[in-house]
Amino acid sequence: MRGDNLIEVELLVEALEHGVPVWLAPPTRISSDNLRSTTHFLKSYDAPFASTMVMMSFLPPVSALLSSFARVPRGASFALPLLVISICSGCISSGGRIEPVDDPPLVSDTAPAPLLQDIPKAASEAKSEGDSEVPVAVAESEQHEAPPKPGDLTELIVKGRTRDLVIRDLVAEGQAQLRDVQLQYVFTGKDGHEVLRGRPVAFALWSEAQKNWSIAYLEIPRPPVKWKPGRGELPFTVRTPGIEARHAKGTGAERLMFTFSRGGEELKVYGRKFPVFDNSLIKKKRWREAAATARSIVYLPYTPDTLDPRFITGGKDFLLATARGAIDELRDASVPSEAFAGELLADVIPAEVIATLAVIEQTDDEDFLEKGTDAFDEVLSQYGLKREEAYRYSVSSAKALGPMQFTDRRGHGTYSFVVRSCRGAQLDPNFERGSTRLRNAMKAAVCLLDIELSQMNSEIRAAYRAKPDVLGIFPVAAYNGGGRNVAKLYRALNRMGIQLAELRRAGKLPPGSAVICPCVWREEGSLVQAVSIPRYNSENSGYIEKYQSILSMFD
Repeated sequence: MRGDNLIEVELLVEALEHGVPVWLAPPTRISSDNLRSTTHFLKSYDAPFASTMVMMSFLPPVSALLSSFARVPRGASFALPLLVISICSGCISSGGRIEPVDDPPLVSDTAPAPLLQDIPKAASEAKSEGDSEVPVAVAESEQHEAPPKPGDLTELIVKGRTRDLVIRDLVAEGQAQLRDVQLQYVFTGKDGHEVLRGRPVAFALWSEAQKNWSIAYLEIPRPPVKWKPGRGELPFTVRTPGIEARHAKGTGAERLMFTFSRGGEELKVYGRKFPVFDNSLIKKKRWREAAATARSIVYLPYTPDTLDPRFITGGKDFLLATARGAIDELRDASVPSEAFAGELLADVIPAEVIATLAVIEQTDDEDFLEKGTDAFDEVLSQYGLKREEAYRYSVSSAKALGPMQFTDRRGHGTYSFVVRSCRGAQLDPNFERGSTRLRNAMKAAVCLLDIELSQMNSEIRAAYRAKPDVLGIFPVAAYNGGGRNVAKLYRALNRMGIQLAELRRAGKLPPGSAVICPCVWREEGSLVQAVSIPRYNSENSGYIEKYQSILSMFD
């Protein structure tokens, strides 16, 4: 569908998206061909797409080895529902993409697709520092074995241990230090109007100078946390005399982190104890019960002190191995592709694409803009250190959960949709468990990308099949922003005169280049050059830029 008709449809979509009242003309007979052509450009669904590791533990004498290592940094059935049938026209309001909403169904080029009501929130929202509460079910599955007590750890001094092994020991020691720490809850008010004053959090701190441990107790705002990044400092109180603290990042179980010092010495954080509350009790303001039933988790968010080249490499290997394992399970189950008839799902989505999503979804947009690919290293290092436990507590303000940031609205959201639509994959039907177990979540992501591809036109699908890594920008764009942004990206490339067959892997911009990214890379003659993507959606184009930037890291 081209020309004036398309412009009218796009204006109607924009009006609906911004809550502008729209009066529809009396019903007109529409051919099925025109309907498919129209809905091809209107398909939309919200957002980015949306083992426990046993570590050897050693006592402080081993910790002293860390100072001898130098840190090595690295430079459905349809998109626009017919709102009124025959006798009246309607007025409808729709919110923007910032808040989670149920989306209209999708339509396929050839056959109706299953109803898709919800999808994971956009990447920028999924990593919002205004984190929601971790579901209690996730917190309760944190550890299969209790961490050891400090006195139970074997004291060993091993010469020549690599820095990554020493860090593992320190993290295990920090966990042991926090094992028996009791978090103190303070209530204010009386006569049946008691209120929880704040959320207590404890940190295990290591002093290189003193070669000893200390525990720092802090109190941060109780949930729901109203603080947002960029709106002043997060209020908190240090409850341990002599310790100075500065908020570094986050508010929730996955990312909350502080930096600490004492007497001018920077102390290193190797453990954190964080209470998870029952959301239903918080909503009802039953603070005493919420505190009494809180589940404390011991988990170490990313800190610069744990960044290590071996963890970065190990994170890449771990993600690729897990993605390949997920795809092997789909192959063994002979799950068919929805996008490519007669082919197996396992042959449609490369493991490298899935591995990139596990990193992109946990990379803050601001960090990427500031640090470039070094921001990926921080995420990869966390995967290398924590492995299956990494990012299982990542919860967005839209309730997107886990490393792949799936959502599920009481069984009617994206995760449940994928479970129902991709039955042969035998996905875990439990949302909290399935979205926080990396291999299962990766299988769900493979299914979801295939469903998205099935909604795209034949030209995109054919080009993708020929070069799935390069043309992965389309399913990745859909994972982040839905079919609406796939259509916008496709039209943008058409306006630029770029043929899909001309697209190539991203390279490096030469010094002084006038090209401003986000961009795509186009082969012209013997040269591969970057071309700026015209503005259509800054978040989605930025997501594509992250995908292209990290893809080569998994070669």
